[in-house]
Amino acid sequence: MKDWSKLEHTLGVTFKNQDLLKQALVHRSYLNENPAFHLPQNERLEFLGDAVLELAVTEHLYNHYPNPEGELTNWRAALVNAKMMAEIAKDIGLDDYLFLSRGEAKDTGSKARQIILANAIEAVIGAIYLDQGMEVATTFTKREVLTKLPHIIEYGLYVDAKSHFQELVQEKMAMTPSYRVLSEIGPDHAKQFKIGVYIGDIMIAEGFGTSKQEAQMSAAEAALKSKWEEKI
Repeated sequence: MKDWSKLEHTLGVTFKNQDLLKQALVHRSYLNENPAFHLPQNERLEFLGDAVLELAVTEHLYNHYPNPEGELTNWRAALVNAKMMAEIAKDIGLDDYLFLSRGEAKDTGSKARQIILANAIEAVIGAIYLDQGMEVATTFTKREVLTKLPHIIEYGLYVDAKSHFQELVQEKMAMTPSYRVLSEIGPDHAKQFKIGVYIGDIMIAEGFGTSKQEAQMSAAEAALKSKWEEKI
């Protein structure tokens, strides 16, 4: 039995309509096994939450940092990428509240679970926005997401892994890496891409993401770790 009051306490939000919070955590796989469940899946809330999150982060960066647009864009990307959002979702404990199919529930350590968690936290932000308004959604984003910014800046985690990997390959091997889509699943508005990064015909690593760009970045990060043990 899920303790929704405990989750609300963790989120710092008491929902007027608690079903919005529950819906934010309904993965489509759960409905395949439980078609009579009274709530829809979370993809529409995720769509909304993604926009709310980006606006809250963008406004904060614009108001508090005089840096060039390119730097702010990189910082924002590092804050809202799937890896970071999944880590935040885990820290909050969303894993314990997800509605998943039996198969998905067992798949705890995969990239697919990371994407599910990242989508869930965005859906939660969408639910907070609908239930409480932009001010509360922004407060939540500042507390859970924007507090990661000093660490990102200090350790250079906003560096573009794809560009860095390309520079290294060109410098060390006089070649340019290429990226190929290995698979894509899901509906058009919620695609999940698996992309391989290649040097010549040899695949160095693969990455996952909800866009081709995000999956390419993930593949580049994995390639840096596997080939030169560098961490971005």
